[in-house]
Amino acid sequence: MKSLPLLLVCIVLIFSSCGPQKKDEKALPSVKETMDEVVTRLYKELDKEALDTISHSYAEHYLTEEEKESLATQYWKVKVNVPTTVSLMRNKGQEVVPFWLKPSGFSLTALEVKNEHDTYEVWQKDFDAGEIQLGINGFGKHRPVYFIGLAPQNAEEELEITPVFPAKQHIEVFEIGAFTYHDWSGLTLTEVPDALKGQQLLTTIRGRAREAHMVDAFRTTAYPTGEKPDQVLLTWSESPENSMDIQWRTTETVPSGIVKYWKGGTKDTLETQAEKFLMEDRLLQNDRYMNRFTAKLRSLTPETEYGYIVGNEEAGWSSPQTFNTASDKDKPFSFVWSGDVHLSEVWGNNIQKAEKRFPDIAFYYIAGDLVNTGLYRDDWDKLFQYAGGTVARKPLMAVPGNHDSQDGLGAWMFEKMLSYPSDSPSPEMAGRSYAFNYGNALFLMIDSTFPNEDQTEWIEKKLKESDAIWKIAVFHFPPFNAVEPYEDIQEEWGPLFDKYHVDMVMGGHFHYYMRSKPINNGQIVKNPEDGTIYWISVGTTGKNKDVETGSYAEIQFQADHLYQYITIDGKTMKAQTINVDGEKVDQFSINK
Repeated sequence: MKSLPLLLVCIVLIFSSCGPQKKDEKALPSVKETMDEVVTRLYKELDKEALDTISHSYAEHYLTEEEKESLATQYWKVKVNVPTTVSLMRNKGQEVVPFWLKPSGFSLTALEVKNEHDTYEVWQKDFDAGEIQLGINGFGKHRPVYFIGLAPQNAEEELEITPVFPAKQHIEVFEIGAFTYHDWSGLTLTEVPDALKGQQLLTTIRGRAREAHMVDAFRTTAYPTGEKPDQVLLTWSESPENSMDIQWRTTETVPSGIVKYWKGGTKDTLETQAEKFLMEDRLLQNDRYMNRFTAKLRSLTPETEYGYIVGNEEAGWSSPQTFNTASDKDKPFSFVWSGDVHLSEVWGNNIQKAEKRFPDIAFYYIAGDLVNTGLYRDDWDKLFQYAGGTVARKPLMAVPGNHDSQDGLGAWMFEKMLSYPSDSPSPEMAGRSYAFNYGNALFLMIDSTFPNEDQTEWIEKKLKESDAIWKIAVFHFPPFNAVEPYEDIQEEWGPLFDKYHVDMVMGGHFHYYMRSKPINNGQIVKNPEDGTIYWISVGTTGKNKDVETGSYAEIQFQADHLYQYITIDGKTMKAQTINVDGEKVDQFSINK
């Protein structure tokens, strides 16, 4: 078919978009647009105490009629080609039924759907062919949000579903073993009534409960922004030998940011303009917006100390700090790593003690779960506040854990807070799965909250290309553990760790300490040169006190607030684990 002339195309598009609408008809705002306006109005009209007492009833009566209509129709939309019965599975643990459900014509049935954790009651309504519009899960943050099943009213007709919003949707067959939440695909249905089996099941994510959250929703940060830069942080997104990324924050009123930097012992000052990102946490009532600045210093001299300040002339400058670029591959270096830290003040104290005790530290990294809720900016404020100036002098590298990338909503705050390499398995994983080299070691930083199979090819590529003497993989979910072994990781990535001899796999998640014997092909081997050591640690409060010690464990114990100090010197690695009292609770060495 030949293309239409441009003018004709424009006319067709205009009439096709405008034709079906009445002259005075206008599109309803989205749920996000509606809630942005509602929250802005609440801040103007209510004080902190009143915000903390908002109830479901108050929230419903506070809304305008247009806002109610938006929240009742713009949350979930699909088009169907034939008359359709919609079954809506609402979690019975949710105390308050969504305000729109019964008034819109849904009726509660006697049917129930179950998974191993929850029971869902089934509401149903018949719709004509066309667009089906459904409302919010409620004004609370009830994580098991509803999901829906669709079936043609005439069983002889074939139902075709066209997603409208969200634009990308996953459709399963409604049956035992089907999953309902993308962020927990391992949670599958255990009981499905015969009347629903074979329907088309539209899955969702638990994080959608946050979209209209108003009840017990509002938070404050103990560390609000100011005009003067603070929470200065170093990371790498390129080579540690000749680059450094510097990040900081200010109020949203500060229009620009600059890094002034110089080589130690000199007065020649260079400047680099920072990129600015306006970060919003809608429910952070005392500091909703902040500017996050990132300056990327390049063409630095290896093995050199630099001094720097950040800010601008109008808003002020930070206190001077220093950092060092990496030396060449033959020089020894050391680093500190932690398992889950969950914005612990004790972790902050630990790395400040570590910096004093081991002044040769080159960098720190965390194996996931940096904070409790990665979508709460006040959590990040605490993390950086507790770390203090340590991360302004030594880079902090990390991978996301399930708390940083929560409820299927991604880890966008992690991505904006921390500037990491973008050479990742896919664009959506940029800065979340990445690799960097320091000295003679490759650090493979993997976001294990993404599907394993989506990263396998990239992992092999990085390992195959590397000529590093030491290869270290860091990701949150430990393949070998005594609580819930990740057999899928063992099967998907284990053969690569064996083939390319990854020396260490470091993780957390289960909040106890374990260092394995060398493992190859799932079997214990005698020497580290023949296998991989799998290492779990915890940088916050411990749990899982009574788990059985695995046969693969060289050492295992319940613990709290640990950190690991590691030195690599040529073909020798020395490691020690230190507790909150500064005592060595484990140590070992490997010689290649």
